[in-house]
Amino acid sequence: MKKVGIVVGSTRPGRRSKQVADWLQKQLAVSTKLKFNEIDLRTIDLPFLDESKIPALGQYEHSYTREWSNLISSYDGLIFVFPQYNWGYPAVLKNALDYLANEWKNKPVSLVTFGAHGGAQAQIAMRLVVTGFHMKQLAINPQLKISPSDSVAEVDRILHTYDPVAQLLRAEFEKDLTKKAE
Repeated sequence: MKKVGIVVGSTRPGRRSKQVADWLQKQLAVSTKLKFNEIDLRTIDLPFLDESKIPALGQYEHSYTREWSNLISSYDGLIFVFPQYNWGYPAVLKNALDYLANEWKNKPVSLVTFGAHGGAQAQIAMRLVVTGFHMKQLAINPQLKISPSDSVAEVDRILHTYDPVAQLLRAEFEKDLTKKAE
């Protein structure tokens, strides 16, 4: 069965990314065609990029980079879940992306952003990076309106208003990845 990784793109204390990713994984788990797994950058815990050679060469000197490479290579598609930070995306997500190169190529990807206005600016910035890595951005890229002042319970309620969008995202990944299998 093909796998899609849900990358939790923030490590900040008090983050909402994990809550959003947990909700999304539950919504996507109904798939009988794909397996969706979370990849939490807090757990991966990559140091600031410290490889001496450019990632495009694939000559990684650190074991954590090789492990990161193997993990990402094991996925057929990716969903990046991240908040908008000052009209951009979290540095920890950019760092994790920059560690690798060819591992991202040709993978279907969706961007799930959130913030008081949905994270549109973060998506715009991330689209440039996704394009540079030659990833295939899918059409469904939810922008979830969640305020920093919302309680955990309120965020849960808000997230469930996006359940139909999550199902569209699941269907798009299923269509894209099962088409490739034929």
